[in-house]
This record gives sequence, C-alpha cells and structure tokens, in this order.
Amino acid sequence: MTSSGGHLQHLLWLAPWWSSHERFWVGHDTEDARAALRGERVWWAHHPTNRHLGNLARNTALAARVLAAEQPDLLVSTGAGVALPFLGLARALDIPCLFVEVFDRVTVPSLTGRLLAPFVDVVVQWPEQRQAYPHGILLGPIR
Repeated sequence: MTSSGGHLQHLLWLAPWWSSHERFWVGHDTEDARAALRGERVWWAHHPTNRHLGNLARNTALAARVLAAEQPDLLVSTGAGVALPFLGLARALDIPCLFVEVFDRVTVPSLTGRLLAPFVDVVVQWPEQRQAYPHGILLGPIR
C-alpha cells in the first residue's frame, strides 16, 4: 500500500527484497504510479486520502474486498493515508504487517506511523527514529 510520488518510490527501492515474491499493489491512480507499476497487479485506491473521511470509508471497503480476494501473507506499506485502512484491517484479520517509516521523518514520526505503531511492526531507517519507535526494526537507509 502506498501513496504515489515519494512513498511509491520508497517501496520501489525495496525491489531487491520483494521482486522474487508474488505481490499486488494498492496505490493512487496517478500518471507516475501507472508508469512505475506497469505490468504489476494493482488495485487503485480512492484519493485524496489526507484527512478525507469519505475516502477513508471507501478505502476501508476496498481493503475488505482486496484482502478477501488476494489473501496476502504479509502487507507492507510506506503510507500515507491508504496505509491506515489496509494495515488496520489486515491486523484485525491477523495478517502480518510492516509499516516502513519514510526516511525524511528522522526526528518526528509521521501521523500514519504514530497511528499504526501500536498495531503493526515498524521498519525505521535511522537510529534516531527509534526514539519514536523503540521497538522499530532498524533497516538502515533504503536507496
């Protein structure tokens, strides 16, 4: 699950890790996302998502449909708004979840990260991020 732009790029940098696994994507139907995910199995989420309660409700319903259809073993997200309904519902269904906190949030955690951290595993890229996520898995910078 990812927003387009930098969040999507962040997950694309992880291609050496995920490229050999069966996968699907959930993202925003934007020109950059369509280009980057060409050839991938994609579900398009409703956007804008930031503080948009109507799209939060629509994406929660979408999450229920996607999770039932795909039956994933693991969900990975960098956020932002689309992560909350998908990872929240996945955890309720006992599907393991990873939230990768973005690398530019070194000293102040993202809103999505703060909301999800009590329920999902968080991957951090900087030791300083462990102040906000003491149980975060330190991966190091992704690039």
